[in-house]
Amino acid sequence: MSKVITDKKLITELLTRGVEKIYPSYAELEKKLLSGERLRLYCGYDPTGPSLHVGNAISINKLGQFQSLGHEVIFLIGDFTSTIGDPTDKKAARIKMTREEVLQNAKNYQKQASAYLKFDGDNAAQIKYNSEWNSKLNFSDLIELASNFTVQRMIQRDMFQKRLTEEKPIYLHEFLYPLTQAYDSLVMDVDLELGGNDQMFNMMCGRDLLKTIKNKEKFVLTMKLLADSEGKKMGKTEGNVVFLDEAPDNIYGQVMSWPDGTIPSALELCTNLPLNEVNKMLKDLQDDKVNPRDIKMKLAREITRINSGEKLADAAQENFINTIQKKEIPVEIESWSTDKNKYRLIDLLVASKLADSKTEARRLTEQGAIKLQENGEFIVIKDVKKEIIIKSELIISRGKLRFIKVVYKK
Repeated sequence: MSKVITDKKLITELLTRGVEKIYPSYAELEKKLLSGERLRLYCGYDPTGPSLHVGNAISINKLGQFQSLGHEVIFLIGDFTSTIGDPTDKKAARIKMTREEVLQNAKNYQKQASAYLKFDGDNAAQIKYNSEWNSKLNFSDLIELASNFTVQRMIQRDMFQKRLTEEKPIYLHEFLYPLTQAYDSLVMDVDLELGGNDQMFNMMCGRDLLKTIKNKEKFVLTMKLLADSEGKKMGKTEGNVVFLDEAPDNIYGQVMSWPDGTIPSALELCTNLPLNEVNKMLKDLQDDKVNPRDIKMKLAREITRINSGEKLADAAQENFINTIQKKEIPVEIESWSTDKNKYRLIDLLVASKLADSKTEARRLTEQGAIKLQENGEFIVIKDVKKEIIIKSELIISRGKLRFIKVVYKK
């Protein structure tokens, strides 16, 4: 068993950096951590897409910080809960997913999370799937669990209140989502659950259930969400998400495309840079003589380094300087040859491997990430069905940093 570290300075940073709220209180959790007791904690991730993203990485990184102090960490994949669909922050019910879709999405989650968590060696993080216990519940079990919650409690949620006001439907299965998440805490008998502040309601349901059935206090730690200076959340819905399985050039470039107002939040939440270094950069941001771009470059390099390593992060930064700051196309461009001179855009992106699937190709195109070079200028193409004619060769860019030369061989 790993030794638990009780260094007060480390614990203070653990409980303050990126943290919004602790239930029942900061003082009680601090006392527990200083006592040397080894805590079991978790965060759950519903595989609603094939990749984790930087927003997920905030909580995974916090799990890693607990792990580094010797605590038992569970990385929970919500392969059951994702088939229900979390109603959190949703104005309408989520589209239900099949189990096959969920498992396909989750297949690379461990690899992506391993940039932040250790899954082998001493004190390795555990991976669990909540279908292991939730799929075994029968109707009688469900009724027994549901008897611990009231309709009044569930209907208090902001998004449900909004839907009632707008006369939009609330489906019964959406009430069951927080119940099944609460059951995760009960089955795993955890001491602490952490997640984004938008998950507070679901996590508190688990706290209530443990208290009712086992008379056990579960701590809940909510994390701040990555947002700009106006409080606008960064994420999939807003179209500015950075996926962890992106190429290093794309991770770097996408971070550089974030608004300057995101820099303070991202430095605190998305990096492990020492706080004194972060505070210096935040102070520099207030200096009119300092270009925010230079600080954002440090941020982009650090996020790229965590996910891709030092060497690739340096290469991504150099590529950004050459292709964006100097407004150059890279000297060496990946080349792809074809004996066809006519494609639909979506098919061309997949065939040339600029996109892994038609779904990804459609997403990139609709987000304005695909450009074709015409007369020396790059033109954004947003029509996935657009017919592309290749006369001899054609340069396509994905985002700001990835280019490919399509060569037509007659």
